[in-house]
Amino acid sequence: MPGHRRQPSIEFLELMGVVKENGGDHVGVPHGHAPLSYDYVLVGKTKEEQDKESFKKQKAFIEALKCKKLKVTKILDDDIIFYGIQAPKEIFERYRHLLKVSDACSWSDEQNAMPFRTRIRIVHYIVNHTTISTGEDLRGLLKKKVFEARFCLHEKKKQRELRQIWARWTACFQGQPITAVRSYFGEKVALYYLWLGWYTYLLIPAAVVGLVVFLYGLTFFNRSPLIKEVCESNAVMCPLCDKRCQVWQLSDTCTYTKLSLLFDNGSTVFFAMFMAVWATLFLEFWKRHRASYVCEWKVSDWNEEEDDLILGIVNNPDAEPKQYKHSYLRSTLVLICVTLMILVIIGLTHALVVFRVMAAVMMAEGSWKLLSDHSNLGAMVLGAFLHYVIITVMTRINRIVAWKLCDIEETRSFSATEKSFTVKMFTFQFFTYFSSLFYVAFFLGRINGHPGRYSRIAGKWRLEECHPSGCLTDLFIQMAIIMTLKQTISNVFEFTVPLFHRWWKRKRTQKLQRRCGHCFKKDDSEGVSGAELCENCKLRDWVGNYQLNDVNSFSLFNEFLEMVIQFSFTTIFVAAFPLAPLLALINNIIEIRLDAIKMVTLERRIVPKKTNDIGIWTEVLEAIGVMAVIANGLVIGVSSDFIPRIVYLYRYGPCANGTAADSHCMAGYINNTLSIAHMADPDIRNEFLPEQMITPSGLNFSSCSYKDYRSDGDYSFTPQFWLILAVRFAFVILFEHVVVIFKFVTAWCVPSAPMQVKNIRLFDKFNQLKQENSLFLEKEASKE
Repeated sequence: MPGHRRQPSIEFLELMGVVKENGGDHVGVPHGHAPLSYDYVLVGKTKEEQDKESFKKQKAFIEALKCKKLKVTKILDDDIIFYGIQAPKEIFERYRHLLKVSDACSWSDEQNAMPFRTRIRIVHYIVNHTTISTGEDLRGLLKKKVFEARFCLHEKKKQRELRQIWARWTACFQGQPITAVRSYFGEKVALYYLWLGWYTYLLIPAAVVGLVVFLYGLTFFNRSPLIKEVCESNAVMCPLCDKRCQVWQLSDTCTYTKLSLLFDNGSTVFFAMFMAVWATLFLEFWKRHRASYVCEWKVSDWNEEEDDLILGIVNNPDAEPKQYKHSYLRSTLVLICVTLMILVIIGLTHALVVFRVMAAVMMAEGSWKLLSDHSNLGAMVLGAFLHYVIITVMTRINRIVAWKLCDIEETRSFSATEKSFTVKMFTFQFFTYFSSLFYVAFFLGRINGHPGRYSRIAGKWRLEECHPSGCLTDLFIQMAIIMTLKQTISNVFEFTVPLFHRWWKRKRTQKLQRRCGHCFKKDDSEGVSGAELCENCKLRDWVGNYQLNDVNSFSLFNEFLEMVIQFSFTTIFVAAFPLAPLLALINNIIEIRLDAIKMVTLERRIVPKKTNDIGIWTEVLEAIGVMAVIANGLVIGVSSDFIPRIVYLYRYGPCANGTAADSHCMAGYINNTLSIAHMADPDIRNEFLPEQMITPSGLNFSSCSYKDYRSDGDYSFTPQFWLILAVRFAFVILFEHVVVIFKFVTAWCVPSAPMQVKNIRLFDKFNQLKQENSLFLEKEASKE
C-alpha cells in the first residue's frame, strides 16, 4: 500500500520467494461508477427451445430481479438468451452504511471504496436469494433447466495481468502475487494460494531430510551384516501359499532386503520426530502469515454471519434472520448414517484383502513362472491399483452422501453447510484412502497364524503374509503406487478435461463478429462513469465467458481437499515412505500453476468470497498432525524391525553376551528371527504337500523356516517375543509423549499473530474510538 510499510512476515515471505508483491493492491472501480462489464449474467433458452411453463418462470424471475431495482439487459444469440445484470449504486451505498454500524465488519476496507469483487459478491447474493411466486429460487430453477448457467464476468485487463505475472508455466519458480489474486478473486482464493505456497515452501526442508534418510540406507549396502546375512543365508523358508508354492531360499530376497533398509533404518525414528515438529511449525507459522495478510487487508474482525445479516437486509429490508436450531433427532440420524458409511468403506477394505488373497492364489497356480514365483508381490501391486480405482469411484459416492447428510441437517447458512460438508467429506475420504494402508501397516502378517495353523478365509484361502523382506516393504509399495497415481493422473485430468471442454464448446458455437476498436479501447481503460460496450461486444464477452468451464461455491473446496489428503500422506505414514515430501513438493510446484492457469483462463470467474481464515481446514490439519504422531509411533514400534533389532543388540546379540570377538554386534540377527516347522509334525504334513518341500533345484527338505518367535515343539511364543512386544508398546508410548510435548512446546513458542499485527489492530481501534469521541463532543457542543 502506498505510504504504508508492509509487515515483516509479508516481507519474509517475499524474501523467501513464496510471494511476489508489487507494493500495493489494484484499485477497484470507484463505487459510484458503472463498470464496462455487468455484475452478473444469467443464461437461458429462448421460448422456442423450452416448454411454456419454464419460459414463464424465466420471465417471472427476471421481473423479480427488476422489482429489486436491478438493471437487466437481454441479448439474444440464436437459441440462447443472455441476461446481463447490474445493480444501482444505491444498493452498494446501503451496504457500505450497514458496514459502518456493524460491530464485526466496521474495520472493513470497503467503507471508502467498492471494489468490483465486492459488487459481484453483493449481486450474487441478491440474485441467488430471489424467489418467484412458486417459492423457487435460482438454484431450483437451474435444476429444472429454466436457466442454463449463471456466472460473473472476467475483467479482460486484470485477467491479462494475472496471466503475465502468475498464471503461466514459466512462473513455476516465482513468488505469487497474493494481493493481486485477492483483488481479482477475493480473500478466500487468495488465502488458499497463500496457504499452498507456504506449504510448498516448507516441503523443501522436509523433502531434503527425507531424501537424506532414504540415501542414508545406501550406506548399509556395504557394511550392514543384516544384508550380508540374508544374501549368504542357507535358510530354506516355508511355502508362501498352498499347493503350487514350494520352499524357497531366504537369499532370494537379497535385493528386497537392500530396498527395505533404504527406509527401515535407525534414521527413520529421527525423521518421524522431525516431521511431527515440522507439521507443527508449518501450522503455527501459517497462522502468523495469515494474520499479517488479513490485517493488511483490514478483514481481521470480519464476521461471516454478520456479513450475511447485512446482505440479507440489503436484499430485502423486511427479511427476518434465520434462527439457530438444533435437532437431536437429526443429529442422531446423521451420526448413524456417517457410522454406516464408514463401516461400508471399511468393508471395502476387507473386500480388497479377500481380493489380494484370491489373486495371490490364482497367480501362484498360474502357468506364468515369473508371476507364480512372485505371487504375493503381484497381488500387492494389483491390490494397490484396485485400491486407487476404489478411491476414484468412492470419491463421487462420498460427495453425494455428504450432500444428502447436509440436507438432513438443514444448516442455517452457507458457511455452516460448508463446514458440515467439509468435515463429512474429509472423514469419508480419509477412511477411503487410509483404511487399506492401516490394514497393511498394522494387521498384515500379524493375524495369518503359523505353519500347521494358518488363518484362512472361509476355511479355504490362506491369509496373505508380509513381504519376505519385511512388513514395511508392503506399506512402502502401497504408498508409492497410490501417491504417484493420485498425483499424476489427477493433475493430467485436472488440466486436460477443462481444456477439452472449452475447445468443444467453442467448436459448437458459431464465430461472432470481431470486437470493434472503440470498445476495445474502452475495455482496456479503467472504466468511466456511464461507459458501456456496444451490444455486439457485450455478446462476444458474455459468450466467451459462457464457453468456459463452470465453477460453483465448492470449486475451491475440491482443491483444498486434494491438498489436505496429500498433507495426510506426507505426514501420517512418512516413517514408511520418507520420499513422500519430495513427491509432494514436485507435485505442488506444478499444482500451483496448474490451478492458476485453470482458474484464470479455463474456468468462469469464481464468485469472490470474503473471509479471514481457511475455515475448518485449520482444525482438520491440526487433527492430522496428532494422528501423524500416533501412526508414525505405531509404524516404527509395531510395523518396522527397529525394536526387534534394538532388543537383539542389547539382550541377545554377541555384544550383549560378551561373545562378540571380531564379529559385528548384529551378527546372527536374521537367524534369531526365524522359527522352524518340521514335517514330522502331523499338522505340518497336513499343511504342506510333499512336493512343496522340494526346491526348484530338486533338493528335498524335512523342515522349513518362517519369520516368527515360536518354539520348535508346541509353536508357542518364546520369551523373546513377549519381551519385544513389551518394548514395542513402551516405545510407542514414550515416542508419542515425547513428540507431543515437542509439538506443544513448539506451538507455545510461536505466537499465532505477530506483535506488530496486534499493535496495528490496537491502534486502529483506539483511533476509531477517538474519532467517534470527537464526533460526539462536537455534537454536544453544537447543542449548547
